[in-house]
Amino acid sequence: MPETLTDDLFHELALTLLPGIGPQLTRQLMSYGGSAKNVLLMPPGKLRRIPGVGPKMVASLTGPERATALRRAEQDLRQAEKEGVEILFYTNKRYPRRLKQISDAPAILYYQGPADLNAPKTVAIVGTRQATDYGREQTERLVRGLVPHQPLVVSGLAYGIDILAHRAALQEGLPTVGVMATGLDVIYPAAHRKTADKMREVGGLLSEFPFGTPPDRYNFPARNRIIAGLADGTVVVEATAKGGALITAELALGYDRDVLAVPGPLGALTSEGCNALIKNNKAALYQEPKDLEMLLNWDAALHQSGKFKPAPSYSPDDFTPDEFALLAVLAAASGREAQMDDLAWKAQLPIHAVAALLLGLEFRGVVRALPGKQFALA
Repeated sequence: MPETLTDDLFHELALTLLPGIGPQLTRQLMSYGGSAKNVLLMPPGKLRRIPGVGPKMVASLTGPERATALRRAEQDLRQAEKEGVEILFYTNKRYPRRLKQISDAPAILYYQGPADLNAPKTVAIVGTRQATDYGREQTERLVRGLVPHQPLVVSGLAYGIDILAHRAALQEGLPTVGVMATGLDVIYPAAHRKTADKMREVGGLLSEFPFGTPPDRYNFPARNRIIAGLADGTVVVEATAKGGALITAELALGYDRDVLAVPGPLGALTSEGCNALIKNNKAALYQEPKDLEMLLNWDAALHQSGKFKPAPSYSPDDFTPDEFALLAVLAAASGREAQMDDLAWKAQLPIHAVAALLLGLEFRGVVRALPGKQFALA
């Protein structure tokens, strides 16, 4: 194992490399074991008492598959160090706070690039792979309108609207991150390698998949949930009646994130999806930057007038990791109250721990308690 990398990360990565262990089971195991190393050293009898762990999983955690995962983790850590890739377990402070709030967030991420995954403002731009000249024009116009806010632009590096959004962001000097359905060392499609290389320098590439993972078709819907989870809001520029862009929009709605859609000409196949989202009240109409600014509370004039109270900023150095996770969830609520059980779910913390943490934060004057076990930032 590379000397510069921690023993904790070595075991955390090995745990995620075991077959059959998804993000939710990883969190379950961590809650019982306290650390990935403890989980991997846990005797079979104790593992069997953990809910969701059956005989096959016990065999995986204690047998030859564990040894294989440990060897693979060491290889991947060496490759990550060599290539400048950061590996973020979900307990890492640099793990994206917005993404951590969703129930099916990846347990681990591979990241390469200087862009801040916890940027104050983040927007996803997605759409069809069969982008038209209209889609290109609207994407470039949309990105130009974002420049005053300097947000992080997130998309999927795919053909069509995705790559147009990345290239427009680079052109306008905005940081942009591509969420990949492959390992970071497998650029797909290969035609976008030059753009991907530029993004490594001034933006970033992100994946939940280990090095060497090919573009399996099942990986793309999984990739879409990361795009939706990373952003304050998702804008669909062009979309057919079915496709990945609509999956991303539905996921964003399920995560209680805002969705906007650019309307298109009636009868145009590449606008059927956007028009349907608007018609069915699943997406707000996007015609100009003001539409997005209003929906996401980015409008400077409204903030200056006092209609909206700016969200306070907190330093992670002033709070424990669990306290900071709760504050991040409350800040993302944009002034709305949140139920205690909802806070526990989004912060991935036990409900009894959340109650004690909120009481402590209330005493410090950081949060305020409201009727019905609801809480908000003070």
